[in-house]
Amino acid sequence: MRAERTVAGPAVDLARRADADRIARLATRCRLVLLEMIHRAGSGHAGSSLSCADIVSVLRFDQLDRPPGGPGDVFVLSKGHAAPAWYAALVVGGDLPAGEVGTLRALDSRLQGHPDRTRLGLVDVSTGALGQGLSVAVGRALARRLHGRDSTVYCLLGDGECQEGQVWEAFLYAGARRVPGLVAIIDHNGSQSDGAVADILPLYPLPEKLRAFGWHVAEVDGHDHGELRDALRRRDRDAPTVIIAHTRKGRLGPDRVLLDGSHSDLPSAAEYAAAVDYLETLLETGP
Repeated sequence: MRAERTVAGPAVDLARRADADRIARLATRCRLVLLEMIHRAGSGHAGSSLSCADIVSVLRFDQLDRPPGGPGDVFVLSKGHAAPAWYAALVVGGDLPAGEVGTLRALDSRLQGHPDRTRLGLVDVSTGALGQGLSVAVGRALARRLHGRDSTVYCLLGDGECQEGQVWEAFLYAGARRVPGLVAIIDHNGSQSDGAVADILPLYPLPEKLRAFGWHVAEVDGHDHGELRDALRRRDRDAPTVIIAHTRKGRLGPDRVLLDGSHSDLPSAAEYAAAVDYLETLLETGP
């Protein structure tokens, strides 16, 4: 048995690393697409979209089970202003035609500034007003349990919106009722539209609060695809799980942040070109 574990261990590590590298490359491509969308639209939340691009990539390319024609997993993008991250993952994954990249925020476009399920069937829940997504996710998870469906509802929140009371009511209810099949992911980039989260209304001690509410809690580097995958796969199947993903707003790569982490500033033509060059170099040299 010991010899078998010695042989299998490196093989498992190599496979895990290969999967993480694959997702890293896909996430880089998503960053290129979402930046093109925002640049061509002339508006959008680049910083917020970039901070969650790795989280969204792990969900779209590794976790979400969405069989055609059947009930599958649900994704609620509670921080709806980061919609370009989800749209980009759909383009890179082949769910949306590349020709729609230039339609972000255009009149009558399927790619509205916030997700709109009445326009795009690849959006499970319309979002925009912050603080409401987790409540909807709790309801969807309860409905799945009532219907006996073995699927998962994922909800991606921003840390700024976690200052809202409705979010904590949803945390309280889901934990008290031990709602299964529910995974909340907090994009904890430490920044909101008016400044730093810690300066405006601190959340800490966040992990302790969430555990006290009855949630299984994990903390990860939100840009480490291996850590994200492991945390999602080790979630509690019989109770709600929350993953606190520490990220950087505007992150392009390991050593580059766009617009100094601004919430909603738009890159200039020169800044956009430099970001594209950086991301294309990442694709050429490795994940």
